[in-house]
Amino acid sequence: MLLSEFPYPMTVTMVQLTSITVYSGPFFNLWGVRKYSNDISWGYYLRLIVPLALGKFLATVFSHVSIWKVPVSYAHTVKATMPFFTVFLSRIILKEKQTWKVYLSLVPIVVGVAIATLTELSFNMIGLLSALASTMAFSLQNIYSKKVLHDTGIHHLRLLLILGRLALILFSPIWLLYDLGSLIHNPVTGEAVDLSFYVIGLLFLDGVLNWFQNIIAFSVLSIITPLTYAVASASKRIFVIAVTLFVLGNPVTWLNIFGMTLAIFGVLCYNKAKYDQRIDNSRTLLPPYYDKNRNGKSTSSFMVNGWTEKKEHLFEV
Repeated sequence: MLLSEFPYPMTVTMVQLTSITVYSGPFFNLWGVRKYSNDISWGYYLRLIVPLALGKFLATVFSHVSIWKVPVSYAHTVKATMPFFTVFLSRIILKEKQTWKVYLSLVPIVVGVAIATLTELSFNMIGLLSALASTMAFSLQNIYSKKVLHDTGIHHLRLLLILGRLALILFSPIWLLYDLGSLIHNPVTGEAVDLSFYVIGLLFLDGVLNWFQNIIAFSVLSIITPLTYAVASASKRIFVIAVTLFVLGNPVTWLNIFGMTLAIFGVLCYNKAKYDQRIDNSRTLLPPYYDKNRNGKSTSSFMVNGWTEKKEHLFEV
């Protein structure tokens, strides 16, 4: 709604990053979120955290450009290809191998997005490329965010604040050169852009909602299993697509809806395949421990996903 009235995705990104930076510090201090460690070296900052912040604002900009150029329903369908990018990038960066079920689950995702693209009535190449670029950037961000959290032990919300501040610093010169001039002197009208109270209200609301969304996303991911979070993300994408189809009245065909549904179904299959792979790896890597019982048998226990699985074995002295 905001980009329909105010077609400046760079400024929308600037407002969101500013909201994260301004609101997070005081709120996190009042909430009692622990301070981040001071022993993170500058070399580590420059090698991982700064590129991570750079990727955050690039992903945000491309995401806004995509929903500005194409319908939100189509943009979220394209973003369903995130598992494809995650598998591909994890193979290159982390040398991580996947099971045949994981690779097979990528087929309906790619096919569904292809059907949705070929049947999209409001297709735009810039919107498609922007959606793909934002999806790849978010995949990289997820991979390196997990690495930073593991390496430093920093609180996930403090990492959000750091990334927001760095992204704002890196993005400010680009916004000043690109969007500020257009806001002051619109090349089409020759005058400054008229910011109505309605647009200002949408900008403020968008910034606050984006800040809340980031807090919830980081917090939920830290307290539930990855499978639950992934299924919730797929469910969110279904909800967003449905709302935009009915509320915004985006033009679609039944074949277009079929492509969207097939892509989301592929995401759910991917999540299930990754969950099965994680369980199998846990059973393989974690050694059992043995306890002798009264019947002369021992019990070997495996900690799998927070649950203990026990198997009885003959106990030999």
